[in-house]
Amino acid sequence: MSEEIMTQAVEDSAPDYILEVSGLKQYFPVAKDIFGRPLSFLRAVDGVSFKLPRGKTLGIVGESGCGKTTLGRTILRLYDVTEGNAIYHSMDSEGKITDYDLATITRKEFYKLRTELQLIFQDPYSSLPPRMTVGDIIGEAVRIHHIVPDSEVGNYVRSVMERCGLQPHHYDRYPHEFSGGQRQRICIARALAVKPKLVICDEPVSALDVSIQAQIINLLKKLQREEGMSYMFISHDLSVVKYISDEIAVMYLGNIVEMGTTHDICTNAKHPYTQAIFSAVPVADPHHKSDPVALEGELPSPANPPAGCKFHTRCKYCTEQCAQMAPPVVEVTPGHFVACHLAAQEGTGKYEEKEA
Repeated sequence: MSEEIMTQAVEDSAPDYILEVSGLKQYFPVAKDIFGRPLSFLRAVDGVSFKLPRGKTLGIVGESGCGKTTLGRTILRLYDVTEGNAIYHSMDSEGKITDYDLATITRKEFYKLRTELQLIFQDPYSSLPPRMTVGDIIGEAVRIHHIVPDSEVGNYVRSVMERCGLQPHHYDRYPHEFSGGQRQRICIARALAVKPKLVICDEPVSALDVSIQAQIINLLKKLQREEGMSYMFISHDLSVVKYISDEIAVMYLGNIVEMGTTHDICTNAKHPYTQAIFSAVPVADPHHKSDPVALEGELPSPANPPAGCKFHTRCKYCTEQCAQMAPPVVEVTPGHFVACHLAAQEGTGKYEEKEA
């Protein structure tokens, strides 16, 4: 066993966190010299750090292209990590904790964790093999990882299907015979069949209508209560994230700019970017007059990010310091972290606009 795996005994309970990410980076080369050496990189994830409490849900939000999906896939080693650490705290049935650095362990060692770490893909149709029946799709990993004896796989898969809202007669059908919501239930059943402890949900309801979204979200919350699973929920739908998450991390151009409890982020956002995106969330009140904050300019390229604070090119509170120096991460209130120069200086999150 490699040096990256450390086993420790615990007394009565598991550690507070199931996943601790520190300085995680994922760079993709975009230009190479004649010898094949990279000259420039696209900085999809650029030094992300966070902690996911055991049995809780962390929502990851941000604009398209901010690195949300890449972050989830990098943690699960679908991409090799460029730099940083992702410590996963695995607990066995006897309460013993084993710490794995997902960024550095070998693929052979990672294979042992595949049942504990699962991913629900964004597109439920393209992620399902079209020539396999639902029973085979859900049961494949069950057989490979010997979750139950081979003679019991059929009954076990049907029981998982029932918990996820699928009928027994769906067992022998193919993905093209189902609606979008049913396909997503198949994806959820496939992930949950191996009894995971951490599930990364990559926009699992973005392609579904509102009524089906509610069914899927309520299903995820129900399964979390019953099994004690932890979720990393990636989405650009702020209303859904607000409903399902215990904590929220806001990403911008490969970095987390603000993180805190759902209540703090939704009611007392400090970062100008967070304030802007949450001001656009519609309110179900015909008498409420919304006043969305308009962001200036376009999202910069992660291949050539701005110097200093990456958000300064679109921020109406920008100062000379913002354009020259990356902001520090400050804890404005207990558990509420913000990467902003003005938040660090004033601590209020209420700033004056720059002069025209």
